[in-house]
Amino acid sequence: MIKKGILLLILVGFFAVISSLIINFTGNEALNPMAKHYAENGPSEVGAANLVTAVVVTYRGLDTLGEITILFIAAAIIGFFLKAHNADADRPSRLRKTSEILETASTLLVPTIFMLGAYIFINGHLTPGGGFQGGAVMASGVMMIILARPTSKFNHKLLSVLESVSGVAFVILGVLGVVLASGFLNNSFLPLGELGSILSAGAIPIIYVSIGIKVGSELTGILDSLKEHQNEI
Repeated sequence: MIKKGILLLILVGFFAVISSLIINFTGNEALNPMAKHYAENGPSEVGAANLVTAVVVTYRGLDTLGEITILFIAAAIIGFFLKAHNADADRPSRLRKTSEILETASTLLVPTIFMLGAYIFINGHLTPGGGFQGGAVMASGVMMIILARPTSKFNHKLLSVLESVSGVAFVILGVLGVVLASGFLNNSFLPLGELGSILSAGAIPIIYVSIGIKVGSELTGILDSLKEHQNEI
């Protein structure tokens, strides 16, 4: 009874706080100076039709570097602990055969998922999306492969090469922005091109391709580590 009373008080307090925030919320009628600068000068300075891309990749490029670093650390930690656990496990694998429907569906859908992921990060400077989203979509295709074919094996060497090359390419592009332009990941060291075309926004398409490949390979590595761990249970 006491636990239920405490839970009720917590819910009432939470509801009161949320209600107060909603009632007193007033939207901004005008953009703040920084947002106004992005909105007015982003297309001309960055050359990207997608303004969010302009902010994330160029104006706040160091934040993007931090996000990629966090993902890399998370993937490394997961891989380390799962491999350490699997090294001590000697139980036989007990995999259940999947249905023919799932196998057939994966054969048809996985290529489409990969194409969609590539489209998302290649066109990230034009439409909503980008490297993180495209890489995650491609990793979802890998997840479907794992569900449909639990015995499938992935080329760990290829994943490591893709992850390393894309990561190095990202850093090199960032340094080129410092050396040839005015800041880290500044895309203007390449021609900005015509706004709205696929060959526009300077180096942003290349940056997003490298991010997409890196995110996709790291998430694939995480999924593969989890699959191998599951096989030992």
